[in-house]
Amino acid sequence: MIPLSVFVSLALIPFTLAQSPSDVALGIAAIEAHFSNAEIVPSLLASFTPSALLNVAFGAAVPPGTPLTQDQVKAAPSLSLTPASSSVTFTGNFTLAMVDAGPVGTNESQGQTRHMLINDVTVAGTNISTTSGVPITAYAGPAPPAGTGPHRYVILLYTQPGTFSPPANLSQAGAGVSVFNFPEYVQTSNLGSLVAGNYFTVEEGTASSSISPTSAVVSSTLSPATSSTTSASSTEVTTKSSNASMTKASVILVLVAPLLAFFF
Repeated sequence: MIPLSVFVSLALIPFTLAQSPSDVALGIAAIEAHFSNAEIVPSLLASFTPSALLNVAFGAAVPPGTPLTQDQVKAAPSLSLTPASSSVTFTGNFTLAMVDAGPVGTNESQGQTRHMLINDVTVAGTNISTTSGVPITAYAGPAPPAGTGPHRYVILLYTQPGTFSPPANLSQAGAGVSVFNFPEYVQTSNLGSLVAGNYFTVEEGTASSSISPTSAVVSSTLSPATSSTTSASSTEVTTKSSNASMTKASVILVLVAPLLAFFF
């Protein structure tokens, strides 16, 4: 009998290797599909054309749409970027946000709960650093109301140009978790382009009403050509201009699961 540890090791191999351009292009197409299927686009974001993948880890890597528990997301995640191409670079300051977009079907015009909003974020290599950032709202773990279904927690990274001008109530550190209109904030504060995004879900208890289902993203049906970033010419992600996170976890699970079922 082949030990389970062998399968686990094999499954982790792709995560230790640099992603090829085709893998990244497929990842970009996949995260775009995830945002569409989860109705993040167009309910929260009018459009989503990332120039990088946003890799999220709460201890372990979190593929888009992963259901997590409150305990798993108490502490802030580690975040990194995978550029869509070698021509994409990360310079200047950025704004990092995490908002609760509610369950699928939520009327986003009522606003979103702000769980994190940090200005002056930097990118060191590919790692997103908040060390020198201004925590307008420091990371606060999700705590959705019981019985309301799986809430979508969306993490987004925007370029922060020199013309960035946040509203007075969100210009200094220390603002608590509260509801605000995130799309309106992005527009009125003059944030730059959306660089990358990802999301996970958290549910407390059992939903007391039916929640609109979302269809799964099947990577084999995606084409890297569907991503607008793959055909872009030289792109520099700066505070003046820029144009999310998908690993091969779903593919790996599909390949490994039959083997696990056979041996175990």
